[in-house]
Amino acid sequence: MGKVEHIFALARKSSLWPMQFGLACCAIEMISTYMAHHDLDRFGVVTWPSPRQSDVMIVAGTVVKKMADPIRLLYEQMPAPKWVIAMGSCATCGGPYIRSYSVVMGVDHIIPVDIYIPGCPPRPEALMDGLIKLQGKIMKEQGRDISLAREQA
Repeated sequence: MGKVEHIFALARKSSLWPMQFGLACCAIEMISTYMAHHDLDRFGVVTWPSPRQSDVMIVAGTVVKKMADPIRLLYEQMPAPKWVIAMGSCATCGGPYIRSYSVVMGVDHIIPVDIYIPGCPPRPEALMDGLIKLQGKIMKEQGRDISLAREQA
């Protein structure tokens, strides 16, 4: 692996700008992760309100079918490389609403997901662990064209 790709991967993993997409009770835990007690800034994770400057989308909570198109649109507006974290059992597989007519059975039915965080709702430590796993994944993917690999999958 070349040194330039390694430096780019280090920069990407050390400066994640997630766009929060809190839809339900998992959003409360996600918000508390950014507060002083957990302090995600020390990992280089700074929230960003616009999809055009974000590289990580955190989908937390129940994804209803009515929200599928807005989620897809926001994902498409994010520049490559981009990653998605599904936080909570509702975002990963529908959770307790598994037989509901109006709930998507996991955000991965709409957009590709890189990290799944289980729990109902997951604790802030679980989100921190997911972000650290994402940083590890970014280092493993260095030098690969991530956007092309996703289109082929």
